[in-house]
Amino acid sequence: MSEVLYTAEGQVSYVTLNRPDALNALTPGGRDRLVELLADASADPGIRAVVLTGAGRGFCSGADLRGTSGGGDLIPGDVARVLRLGAQRLIAAVLDCEKPVIAAVNGTAAGLGAHLALACDLVLAAESAKFIEVFVRRGLVPDGGGAYLLPRLIGPHRAKELMFFGDALSASEAERLGLVNRVVPDAELDKTAREWAGRLATGPTRALALTKQLVNASLDADRTTAFAAEAAAQEINMTTADAREGVRSFVERRSPEYRGR
Repeated sequence: MSEVLYTAEGQVSYVTLNRPDALNALTPGGRDRLVELLADASADPGIRAVVLTGAGRGFCSGADLRGTSGGGDLIPGDVARVLRLGAQRLIAAVLDCEKPVIAAVNGTAAGLGAHLALACDLVLAAESAKFIEVFVRRGLVPDGGGAYLLPRLIGPHRAKELMFFGDALSASEAERLGLVNRVVPDAELDKTAREWAGRLATGPTRALALTKQLVNASLDADRTTAFAAEAAAQEINMTTADAREGVRSFVERRSPEYRGR
């Protein structure tokens, strides 16, 4: 049975973590498959949005730690290399994907699984979903970009509270803190994710990609750099057919028909 399921419906890529008995804990193979699918979606002009979710009652419980030695047999450099090529590569694949990525969090999102969801552009959560910075419970330092993502989303004090205590955060509390865009009844999660993905897939795909790039880089840039990046993005976008269609449809007082080009 495949650890990661993939279907393309219309112009949307649906990616489902598929180890329900393990709450979709990520093995190295499953993680690498996710990276591959995100890269494919980014490069495929026929795909204009991505939905990421989990099978069963969990979204993703993090990396599968079964069979690890706890570090006793490692030499300096091993951990950093594995992290760089593993968890960090996965989160970068989400952040760098040129198509909007929606996380449909159907259950527990813990550790790397929580960071996988939070790296997505939009986060929908079922009412039963939970977010857990589980690392402290295992005596570990957060990985998968957690210490980069969380402070930017909710500030350093809230981020430290979640990471220091490792308490489970309910979907409603995650929404209140700004980690989640919207909480919906469990039975409506898939429907809502499909509606959002459908709207994104009919949007100006290149403009969305450039907007994503600008927003993701904004908190690491000074004003001069951010304004220069904005100007460059505008310059690039105005060469697209969708930008011309957007302006033309406004002048002609009709709804635009974007082609993703």
